[in-house]
Amino acid sequence: MKTGKRIGMAMLCFGMSFSIFANGADAKQSEKVQKEDIRVYLKGSENEITQAKKKFGHERSFGKEGFTANVSSEEYDALTKNGNLEVEKVNKYTTAQTVQPTSQATTAAVPSARTPWGIKAIYNDSSITKTSGGDGIKIAVLDTGTTVSHTDLSANVEQCKDFTTSSTYTNNSCTDRDGHGTHVSGTVLANGGSDGLGVYGVAPEAELWAYKVLGDDGSGYSDDIAAAIRHAADQSVSTGSKTIISMSLGSSRKDSLISSAVDYAYGKGVLVIAAAGNSGYSANTIGYPGALPNAVAVAALENVQANGTYRVANYSSRGNPNTDGDYVIQEKDVEVSAPGSAIESTWLNDGYNTISGTSMATPHVSGLAAKIWSSNKNLTNAQVRAQLQTKAKAYDIKGGYGAATGDDYASGFGFVRVK
Repeated sequence: MKTGKRIGMAMLCFGMSFSIFANGADAKQSEKVQKEDIRVYLKGSENEITQAKKKFGHERSFGKEGFTANVSSEEYDALTKNGNLEVEKVNKYTTAQTVQPTSQATTAAVPSARTPWGIKAIYNDSSITKTSGGDGIKIAVLDTGTTVSHTDLSANVEQCKDFTTSSTYTNNSCTDRDGHGTHVSGTVLANGGSDGLGVYGVAPEAELWAYKVLGDDGSGYSDDIAAAIRHAADQSVSTGSKTIISMSLGSSRKDSLISSAVDYAYGKGVLVIAAAGNSGYSANTIGYPGALPNAVAVAALENVQANGTYRVANYSSRGNPNTDGDYVIQEKDVEVSAPGSAIESTWLNDGYNTISGTSMATPHVSGLAAKIWSSNKNLTNAQVRAQLQTKAKAYDIKGGYGAATGDDYASGFGFVRVK
């Protein structure tokens, strides 16, 4: 298992000589330095990368682009001052939910409703009792893992992989001890349960690729997440699948590992959907990867007094107000909005829980994208994205700070719904 403290990102690019790779006494002294496990992403020429791998070993290799490694503080200082590699501290990501549940004991054995308010809202049908759609579409949920044995999820699980435990991944392992990933998966595709008592997600016929990229504390690091993004894209190509990556996670800082991975996946025909973040309601608080142009950023809506009036939640991160009204997605733009507050879904121990955040809004959109794609598998990822935007325009959101008529920095194009 990977161990050690890994900390936030800062880009430090310097011209350096390779004196840090010296042999003899200097190398022996370096070996005696106690590792503090600062995780770094190193980039350079092919020869420099080869030498650096021999010196430090590696956690994850990203081919010619570079690799990540754990280094001591002394080694980190030497890298940033005396060599000719680009050095970037690996960024930290967390789940995009507002508050952790105070106790597992508060979870319910059965859901309060088989079709929670968010499902009814996104289907635009207050009387709906079950959902459908998503057949043949793969949805890679990159999160804290998933309880794949859950009665409402087990029939949909196609892959289960853990990217937090090795330099590649551990197959048939994606244990969720946090609950967040299981909750997200349920909103995407819960099938009502083999016992007929469970909850429904948006697209219950889709297939789940459960990728654990965050630890049991709900946090994780960009090299693991980037590896999972690229793996999902490669799996999509190798299997000839239509694939959606759903990420209810984020960071306030842009990260080259994640940025390049999202671009890679989008270029392979994968649709990437990510949470806007929970740092609102000020402008320009949107997190990454949601803020990236090749990711669909989702804001969170709340149901005002349960009367069918929707507004952007105060906690939901906002985008760039300078691009309001242009209906063009640029970096730091919110794209669409969906139910995110007081969302009930699957949880640990075959239970159910109600939590809030843009984490909860994101899987609503991922499920809807699967429904759209399933109905016409000849569509490209860009065409599915365009349909999401068109559907959102039909339900403009004016409630909530910053939400205005048309494309705005709070709700994006609007509330994306089935019909």
